Formats: sequence, structure tokens, C-alpha cells
Amino acid sequence: MRFSSHFWLSLLLFFSILASFSSCENERKPDRVVEKKRSTDYRIKYAKGFDIQYFKSSVKLIIKSPFPDSKQDYIYTLIKKTSREKSEQESIEIPLEKIVATSTTHVPMLEILGAGDVLVGFPNADYIASPETRKRIDQGKLIDIGKDMGLNTEMVIALQPEVVIGFALDDSDKAYSTLRKNGIPIIFNGDWLEETPLGRAEWIKFFGALLDRDKEADSIFNQIEKEYLKACEIAKQSKRAPTIMSGILFKDQWNLPAGESFTARLYRDANTNYLWKDSEGQGSLVLNFESVLDRAREADFWIGSGIYTSREDLIEANGHYAEFSAFDENRIYTFSKRKGSGGGIVYFELGPLQPHIVLKDLIKVTHPDLLPGYEPFFLQPLD
Repeated sequence: MRFSSHFWLSLLLFFSILASFSSCENERKPDRVVEKKRSTDYRIKYAKGFDIQYFKSSVKLIIKSPFPDSKQDYIYTLIKKTSREKSEQESIEIPLEKIVATSTTHVPMLEILGAGDVLVGFPNADYIASPETRKRIDQGKLIDIGKDMGLNTEMVIALQPEVVIGFALDDSDKAYSTLRKNGIPIIFNGDWLEETPLGRAEWIKFFGALLDRDKEADSIFNQIEKEYLKACEIAKQSKRAPTIMSGILFKDQWNLPAGESFTARLYRDANTNYLWKDSEGQGSLVLNFESVLDRAREADFWIGSGIYTSREDLIEANGHYAEFSAFDENRIYTFSKRKGSGGGIVYFELGPLQPHIVLKDLIKVTHPDLLPGYEPFFLQPLD
């Protein structure tokens, strides 16, 4: 899904997200705390990768885990453009009005905050699915600033964005180093490393801080949280937990979510029996075909068939897929059917911000009687 929305990296990252609800504890206390209740009202509840601290004349955005095995926090001081006070440290003026983003998950968060027009550059823009942002691309208001895993630094510098919202596997990216030397701040976004569906959606508050729209971001997230928790309670009404298999073969190895992963958490919250729920790990498992067939031959549902959107394509890729009961009974579902005009998969872009919809989709497929009248949005059966 990443840098910026590279197709196969998106697919791998889909199986690499972490899982289990947990509130942020041991919050760092700022030296100067606002006497108002802003710091409490907008506290981070689920996300572990960032924190926001409110001061009298500034906001500190603390990114704790921008990439795997991160050894340090990245702290950004945000000052309102209307403020007469100046920070003693290097600061970023907010609200941002001109940014470059590097992941499709950033796009809906900007749009839902009414700030889609601040996005002026994006690498691999073909993968953006949003009709609103695609219109801006067609109008030349959003420039494609890179292909594949590259970022065209000359084009970025020419755009003169106030910041680049970066995605990275580490802090050694030469393009980011070049941009910093040219005075363009890099703010890392680690939403893809969050452990829970609500933790990932809570990164809307990251963008709320940068756009000086904290209240709006908090309100949006509270509604997402409410809907997600309500869906969890609905799922509990089922007395039966159908068995779930997941994933596909990739380079002759079967990739599927580990038992402590983001995806496994969704399966659990949907009240299903994910067959690898007891496995260790927060990323993905890489197994051979025989071991998957041995455990999942009679699974009730096959959720997540990668890039494949039809049974014909699936069987053409590997005839052994037909050995699963879910194939014979046409109980295979994919997140890949909805695509933008450039080929970008809507789920990878919008799903992280809408976990309540993803969860409802899973519930409707596996417990159809619990959500009468509901039509799944992301999760669709194979043709």
C-alpha cells in the first residue's frame, strides 16, 4: 500500500498490521500543560504510534513508531500561523496549506477533514482511488512526483510543500535527506504499524493536529469508535463462530495473518473462528500449501483472496485452490473488487479509516441474519 501505494507492498502490508486493543498508558506529561481540557478531550485512546501534547502557545506532535524497530521518537512543534509567540525550537506553522503525502491512506483522512485540496503532490498517483482526488489529478492540481519506489526530489522541491508526510521502512531514505537539506520538513506517519483497527483509524487526529482541526478529527473518530464497538456487540449475538481461512500463495508460499495481527483482530471481533488465531506474531505467517490445506480444507469461509476477484482467475493461478471446500461452495470473499479509475484498490485506501464498515462487512458475510438489510461495501464474493 505503500511507498506510496505500490501494489504488492500494499498487499504485503495488508497482512502485516499488528493487533489487540489497548489504551495508551504512561502518557508523557508536558512541562507546561494547558489549563483548559484540550489535552484530555483530544487524548489518544487506542493508537500507540503517536501522541499529541497541548501547550499554551504550541502543540507537540510525537511520533513514536514511524517504522519497524524505531529507536527514537520524532517530535514536531506546531505553532499556529496566527500566533504572535515564536517557539524557541524549530517549528512548523499550522494549519498546513500545502503538503506532499506518500500513502493512499493519507488521502481519505485529508478529505474527511475537508482539506483534500492541501495535497499538491503524491508518488504513484495512479493508485489513488478517491474520485474527489482523482478529479484534482486530472485538473493538474495534484502532481505525480514519483514512480515505483522512487520519489522525484526535484519535483517535490519545485512544489515547495510546507511538509512531506513520509512513509518509510527506516530513516535512511536518501530522498528524505535531500528534502530536509532543502528546508522541507519530513513528518513520518506510522499508521500502518498500529496494532488495532481503532488504533489505525485514530491517526485522523494526527492530521487534525497538522490542519488545526483537532475538534473535527476527534468528533469523526468518536463516531467511528462508537460504530465499531456497536458492531462488536452485534457480532456477539451469534451462538456460532464459523471457521475462517485467509490469504493466498505468493511466490509458492502461503501468506496469512498471524494470530496477534490486525486482521486476526477483525476476525475475532466479528465473532468468527480464525483457524490461526492461536499462532504467535503480529505480522503475517508464511506457510507451505500442504499445511494450510491440512488445517483449512473444510473452512466455512475464505476471507481475503489477494488480487483475485474471480474463481476463474484463482484456479488459473493455481489449480490446487480448488481443493478447499470454500472454493467448491463459492464462499470466497475479496477486498479487491472496488477500484479507482487508475487501478487503486479502495479498501487499501479507505479501509483503515473505516474499520467499522470493514467489521460490518465481515459480520454480514459470516452472520448474515445479524445485519438485515445491510450491503457489504468492501468485502465482495468472487465472481
